[in-house]
Amino acid sequence: MQIRLVALAMLTVLASGCVEERVVHDRPVVVERPVVRREVVEEIVAPQPPPPRVVEVEPAPRPGYLWARGYWRWTGREYVAVPGHWEVVRPGYRYVHPHYEYRNDGWHLNVGVWVNG
Repeated sequence: MQIRLVALAMLTVLASGCVEERVVHDRPVVVERPVVRREVVEEIVAPQPPPPRVVEVEPAPRPGYLWARGYWRWTGREYVAVPGHWEVVRPGYRYVHPHYEYRNDGWHLNVGVWVNG
């Protein structure tokens, strides 16, 4: 009986040394999605057009950055000026500044966004 236990223990030790566990990692597929311009980013509908372009002093160019112009934001009662800001340049993209578009129900704000090309 003791010989059987020793033989079983030896067999277990030998067998466990021969097993190679292969580690398999599922790697997610990474797909870069292009920046897409949405028609209306904010659903702001103003009854009258915004005032002429926001009056601000555009700063001197800065390497690696783009100045995003200020714009008028409708509060529900009036337009208030939103100051411009710096955006980090994105190679392969162009920046579309904030602007309003007229539609049947009023003036819609399209906020600044990066688009392909």
